Amino acid sequence: MKKILCYGLPMVVVLLVSVLLSSNLYAAPRFPAPRKIEPIVSTEWLEANHNLENLVLVDMRTAAEYNSGHIPGSINVPFEVPFSAWVTMIDDLLLELPDPDSLFRMIGSCSITNDSLVVIVTSFPAPPEPPYPLANATRAAATLIYAGLKNVAILDGGYTKWAAEARPSTTEAPFVQGVEYQGQIRRDMFVSKEELKRRGRPQADLIDARDADVYFGVTIEPYANKAGHIPNAKSLPTPWIWNQDGTYKPMDELAQMASGILNEGRHRNKNREIIVYCGTGGYATAWWFVLSEMLGYNDVKIYDGSAQEWVRENEMTKYTWSE
Repeated sequence: MKKILCYGLPMVVVLLVSVLLSSNLYAAPRFPAPRKIEPIVSTEWLEANHNLENLVLVDMRTAAEYNSGHIPGSINVPFEVPFSAWVTMIDDLLLELPDPDSLFRMIGSCSITNDSLVVIVTSFPAPPEPPYPLANATRAAATLIYAGLKNVAILDGGYTKWAAEARPSTTEAPFVQGVEYQGQIRRDMFVSKEELKRRGRPQADLIDARDADVYFGVTIEPYANKAGHIPNAKSLPTPWIWNQDGTYKPMDELAQMASGILNEGRHRNKNREIIVYCGTGGYATAWWFVLSEMLGYNDVKIYDGSAQEWVRENEMTKYTWSE
């Protein structure tokens, strides 16, 4: 490798999934240009292209996991909450973006340049554990894209699948020759609470990426002490993105889910404004990545403060059966 690799509602949910997936009208879209690497790469592809010029792998698992075995040449930049190279905490809000200078230093320390093809490597916890590491991978990918990188991908199934297939691994950490990275921050990717209020429907579609029971107010997460969802939001639970083995569902299924929730019918409007939020900003990046990087929607944004910020000064909407 020429570059160092771096770092109460089950029936409602079942019926909703059935509606979304019942139609064959939606052909799988092509990946949006001008990518030089597909947003999701397979373990087969990665092993075959391990020596590809400008390829850079980011292993974001814990140090202990990395030290017990990793893909040769990869370097460890753990994703840890509340503080790590990937995220920080501001005003007691979790999963906030690091400042650009710190972010650029981390990227440069991994020998990543604007020409790099970056692949994020994570792990997958066996069900019934929540798929947080998979969402952390999309959070990391979104953060790198926010920093100006265009060719950021995620390893499908992560190191969990790689190891299960007995592909090459090592316990040796590589030498990393850092570079000075300079990129163009994409501030258009994120919206503030004030911007969200100004951009309410019908101007923008608001997607709630939390679990369905949280959206409907059956469960209250510790991050937001009010039941329900932001007014006018539609439910598109993030765990629906992945199969039971932590791999991504087929593109046509993801396209059907998105089109069903957005009420698009046969005609997709790829230029519609979509804003995604969740509890703290992790799950939101998963649907942002699918919609923007995989399905080719051109104006998808993340409300980074998400429910944890919204409930401080605003109310949630809670549907009841009488409605």
